Amino acid sequence: MQVIRGTTTLIAHFGDPIAPVKSPMIYNPYFERAGIDAVVVPMGVRAADYAAVLRAVFRLINVRGALVTMPHKVTTVPLLDDCGTSVSVAGSCNAVLRRTDGTLYGELFDGAGFVRGVERKGFVLDGTRCLVVGTGGVGSAIAAALAAANIATLALFDTYAAARDALRDRLRKHYPKLDVRTDTRDPAGFDLVVNATPLGMNADDPLPIDVTRLAPRTFVGEVVMKQEITPLLRAARERGCPIQVGTDMLFEQIPLYLEFFGFGSVTPDELRAVAMLA
Repeated sequence: MQVIRGTTTLIAHFGDPIAPVKSPMIYNPYFERAGIDAVVVPMGVRAADYAAVLRAVFRLINVRGALVTMPHKVTTVPLLDDCGTSVSVAGSCNAVLRRTDGTLYGELFDGAGFVRGVERKGFVLDGTRCLVVGTGGVGSAIAAALAAANIATLALFDTYAAARDALRDRLRKHYPKLDVRTDTRDPAGFDLVVNATPLGMNADDPLPIDVTRLAPRTFVGEVVMKQEITPLLRAARERGCPIQVGTDMLFEQIPLYLEFFGFGSVTPDELRAVAMLA
């Protein structure tokens, strides 16, 4: 059994609600198996308290970094001293590292994890047409990573038009050759469709897209992790579409986090072998 000692390096995991987070059941079994004296500690933080809590936690000398989940990914950005390009494009951050000089550096791995997952399944993104439904923290991250993968067209849909249009403008600034649209969520004609909304977490949620408009060749990706096969993925699979479940994105991005925090390299398969998600 993993024991927390005075020598243990702490990684905070901020979120609200915090109960659904799955990362500690992957990181901590891996740390134990690999003999790494570190632990991920879930910390439930209300939005109104978040800025003060983040600053206070990073005053602890045995805290190396933090994982950030909803609803704090966007509000983390102005609390950073520096950040990577993906954070600038998406306006969102899900990993914070305290550097040796005490400054906070932010990165964003949701999108990179999603892209790694679909590419591992043989889907070639170069030159494709992609639709992302939901432009919050995870949707923005996926959009930024898709743009970096040299896709041809990116359609964004969100009921919150201000966030959607702000993401569109940042994408156009950083990727001027990319065709960015905000006029549709009709999946017809797209090579890749991504649900980046919470729709699918509850049994009575409506589907985020009209699945009858999906072509069998369209790759459908999901970010919801509460259940592996969401209603959207079930409907897409019934139409013959290749799919990616929400936890695939998680397993693909955790190796990036581990390298970011200085814990070395690991493969998604190694993480799956020790994970305690059940």
